[in-house]
Amino acid sequence: MSALPGTPTRVSGRGASRPPAATRKRWTFDRISLVVVFLGVPVALYLLFVLYPFTQAAWYSLTSWSGFTSTQEFIGLENYQRLLTDGLFLQAVGNSLVLLLVVPAVTLVLSFALACLLTFGGSSTGAVRGLSGSSFYRVVSFFPYVVPAIVVGIIFGRVYDPSAGLLNGVLTGLGLGRFKDFAWLGEPSTALWAVVVVIVWSFVGFYMVLFVASIRAIPAEIFEAARIDGAGRFRTAVFIAAPGIAGSLRTAYVYLGIFALDAFVFLAAMNPDGGPGNSTLVITQQIFSTAFKEGRFGLACAMGVVLAVLTFAFTGLVLGIGQALARRNARGARA
Repeated sequence: MSALPGTPTRVSGRGASRPPAATRKRWTFDRISLVVVFLGVPVALYLLFVLYPFTQAAWYSLTSWSGFTSTQEFIGLENYQRLLTDGLFLQAVGNSLVLLLVVPAVTLVLSFALACLLTFGGSSTGAVRGLSGSSFYRVVSFFPYVVPAIVVGIIFGRVYDPSAGLLNGVLTGLGLGRFKDFAWLGEPSTALWAVVVVIVWSFVGFYMVLFVASIRAIPAEIFEAARIDGAGRFRTAVFIAAPGIAGSLRTAYVYLGIFALDAFVFLAAMNPDGGPGNSTLVITQQIFSTAFKEGRFGLACAMGVVLAVLTFAFTGLVLGIGQALARRNARGARA
């Protein structure tokens, strides 16, 4: 049987013809410059501005450095032992964890619901489409994300003002007299939740637009088939849209969780001192106060390391759960 034209043949014995050996690509100037610019420079910047400061902060956390001396006295894990018994820091950790649990969940649920309304929540007859005027809703909803966080915090600080705030004025105008002169940011029971409302309001529009783009990437025939099978909007959202944009949901959850563990700007604008009874104090505020007001940079760096560990643990947990669910779904599809 003859070989196909152009196919190298192997002949046994002396003088056998062999396939040409793969030639190694030479390190030309173009290849070297490509590696240096697109790999070497980013890695160098990452080492310089991310890993080196983190390593430096980890070293400072093992010292009693005040931030204003040229030497750092090594004290080992004493700062971390102090944090375990520091009630104020533990309260800040608790408040940060509350934000971590509440802010991403509420924001993503609202964003996903609005995105579903704008993509397939319209008329149940004809082609699958969203609500009429969806473009206008996207622009209006995205506007809060464009406003800087410090400006949003200042604006809502005035909205929550007990005596001249818009919120109390509207509520008392509706006949709810008990909200007259009510201090939303001055009551331990409402201060943190008032901040949560502001953060959610700021981010819902952005993630709604992100989810709208992701849902529109799902083939329209799938939504048409779901409608023909009798699936309502809720079931379509849960069983078609949500699995279809699982990657976007997971990424958004990670970003929002990282932000919730920080949330420094919003809280510094509305309750810079930690709120009544430190009910809105978070880790980043405690780090700032410990370092720049008390002059204990070593202890502040230990707090920063704890915050970094919490962030890494949260990110790893979310990504790990997401990968496990993806593998389970893949096995179910093959079965």
